[in-house]
Amino acid sequence: MACLVVRRSITELCAADHKGDARTLDLWLANKTAENMRRWINQHHVFVAIEGAQIFGVGAIMSSGEIILNYVSPEARFRGVSKGLITRLEAQAADLAVDMITLQSTATARRFYLSAGYKETGPPTKGFGITFGYPMAKALR
Repeated sequence: MACLVVRRSITELCAADHKGDARTLDLWLANKTAENMRRWINQHHVFVAIEGAQIFGVGAIMSSGEIILNYVSPEARFRGVSKGLITRLEAQAADLAVDMITLQSTATARRFYLSAGYKETGPPTKGFGITFGYPMAKALR
């Protein structure tokens, strides 16, 4: 279920990034599998936003403080799910005594992260296919 949320978020909400390019979507989705999701759960700190029995968001942070997932289902967009996830991921980073959180934002999420206090730390980097990642960071202390 968590994997499906991530895949739908990329496919349906990140159109500004992939522009419907099939090769880009294939590359971006290639590692978004149930097997990898289980691995990420075992190796990192993964959180889900749930309403009733349905997962509406998935976030993950590495022990180093790098956010590697923060995706919401299309039905949850603009309902505060991403904000709740980022708050939980930041709390986890604080629990891990991490001073700086880092991430690679999509073009779609860039404005969200800026509004949450993240700063751009360099020029865009090449992502999957035609996408670009926007390196960002936020100091916790």
